[in-house]
Amino acid sequence: MNAFLKNMLVIARRDFLAIVATPTFLLFLLAPLFMVGMGAVGGLGASQLADSARGKGRIVAIVDAADVDPLRQADARLRGALSGSERPLMLDVRTAGPGAPDPLVIAREKGSDTYAVLSGPLAAPRIIERNEGSTSGRYLALLAADVLRDRAAGPVAPVEPRFEAITSGGTSIAAQQSLGFGAVFAIFLMTLLLAGQTVSSMAEEKGNKVIEILAAAVPLESVFLGKLLGMLGVAVLFIAFWSLIAIGGGFVAATQIDPAAAAAAGKSAAALAVAPASGWAFFVGISVCYFVMAFLLLGAVFLGIGAQASTVREIQMLSLPITIFQVGMFSLSAAAASAPDSGLARFAQIFPFSSPFAMAARAATDATHSVHLLALGWQAIWVAAVVYLSVRLFRAGVLSSGSSWKFWKRTRPVAAAAAAAAETASHH
Repeated sequence: MNAFLKNMLVIARRDFLAIVATPTFLLFLLAPLFMVGMGAVGGLGASQLADSARGKGRIVAIVDAADVDPLRQADARLRGALSGSERPLMLDVRTAGPGAPDPLVIAREKGSDTYAVLSGPLAAPRIIERNEGSTSGRYLALLAADVLRDRAAGPVAPVEPRFEAITSGGTSIAAQQSLGFGAVFAIFLMTLLLAGQTVSSMAEEKGNKVIEILAAAVPLESVFLGKLLGMLGVAVLFIAFWSLIAIGGGFVAATQIDPAAAAAAGKSAAALAVAPASGWAFFVGISVCYFVMAFLLLGAVFLGIGAQASTVREIQMLSLPITIFQVGMFSLSAAAASAPDSGLARFAQIFPFSSPFAMAARAATDATHSVHLLALGWQAIWVAAVVYLSVRLFRAGVLSSGSSWKFWKRTRPVAAAAAAAAETASHH
């Protein structure tokens, strides 16, 4: 086992230095400058996703049975007088009683953004708001006053609502879904840019017979895993380089902000002050882990595909299905991010090649932590399975002295077969 790990690390170090210690690596580091347009497209998609999710917003009123119809009539009357952006969210009227859920539970229900909940008597209602001083809470108080005014024959005392703001879990579902989509897009962009390099690496070494020399010296499994780790090291260096640039640029920009401009931008900054359901620290950490698993999974697939290519033309022909496969996993995971509790989301979270993307999106909308450990273990099993299958296919189709593709049978590599034949000839 120690020899296997040592060989794997030697291969990883060799591949890492072969890429990093070249002048062309500088051009590779600057590649994101040409992908700013893709980032703009991703931001537009996240904005559209947030807009579609925001359409599910609602306000809830839990009132006595006698107040249900008058409240709905008052809502229809006031809603008709408003138009455009002033129009309030959909009103969900529920009947109070022993079986009615707690207003705080309703305010934090998944599947829809609840911006305000009214409960108690209309003369002194309790209004729970997602954001303090929101227009949704004031609209519910206005509805209560309108119902009392219609019911009274004369003057009516002013409504005295008791407002309460949610102190935790206040980030809207729309914002959390946008964070999930952002994680999916970032992981997809990094794997699209970095994981595809493994195809040309394997095909190049196959063409100049280097891979056969390595296969004769060390187990082929360690060669494949070493190449994966070497390319992962390049990817980590690439991300670290741009992360430092982004942090440095943000620090410089922060030191040059005019206080007056900062005060004017306070509203925009507050709108961006959102948090994933699992917390920022866990969300960022688990997203990095899912990027590593996505890179290893797709990189293992690409190694197996590249091992079957012999020429540059074949590599170019393989680039299209590889890109289509990556875009397909991105599309599936993006759809899962927009519907976190759907069957499609569960399928995307279980399917091994979309699982890292979909689970990163789930971390933005679900506070459960333990499920991510199961997901990482499930993905690691598939990394091992894909590497094993790629090795067997490569050994059977390339290193085998015959043309058999029965990869479940161990075949003798060309170098080993040639050595055995030479030994037999010397005895004769």
